[in-house]
Amino acid sequence: MPIWRPANTITVKALALIWQDDALLLSDVYDDSGRATGMRPLGGTVEFGEPWRDALQRGFLEELGAQITLLDSHFVIENLFEHHGVPGHEIVFLCHAHFTDSRFYRQDSLVFEESDETDGMAKWVSLAEMDAKGLELYPTGLRERISGSDMKTGRMSRLS
Repeated sequence: MPIWRPANTITVKALALIWQDDALLLSDVYDDSGRATGMRPLGGTVEFGEPWRDALQRGFLEELGAQITLLDSHFVIENLFEHHGVPGHEIVFLCHAHFTDSRFYRQDSLVFEESDETDGMAKWVSLAEMDAKGLELYPTGLRERISGSDMKTGRMSRLS
């Protein structure tokens, strides 16, 4: 497992909030020992000159081979954090979205390719399941934003 440290610059990220019933599509966030400490929605880094919406759709095509439809409901979180003693700073665009192909909703987990070309695993997880396992939801502040009744617009039922 590669050891990750935050860049010493501000990075801009775009992440998708894709719901299936009460579960979000999330991937694990690990510490250096390989222990999952939390979970984060899928997405990626916005490149210079690239609109965040384009970056989000590009990320899903590159990592999952999936097209997503972005909804109008989005918000921004400034994420100041520390990872193993190294400070990090991100501006994170979060947008409710849906897969255009319903087969992604019929899978319990999805394998995707990380930016370092290693495989990652995303799965449908409810906030209650995260609480039961003692996992955090990243970026910090996301849980409070999606727990409000006004942010439930992106939820989708399991399709058969």
